Amino acid sequence: MHVRVDEDTCIGCGTCEEICPAVFHLKDDGKSEAYDPEACDFAGCCEAAEENCPVEAIHIEQD
Repeated sequence: MHVRVDEDTCIGCGTCEEICPAVFHLKDDGKSEAYDPEACDFAGCCEAAEENCPVEAIHIEQD
């Protein structure tokens, strides 16, 4: 599984970090990043973060 955040679309609401802190966090510029994308394979919360992103900035691709 590969996860990425479209920083141009991200509004920095923090929902992804709240739902899946093992993978996402807000950077100093207020935008989200997948700081540990490999954790999606075992964290079990990346899909929920993708589904709940209000601007659809999270994209998950299956390997």
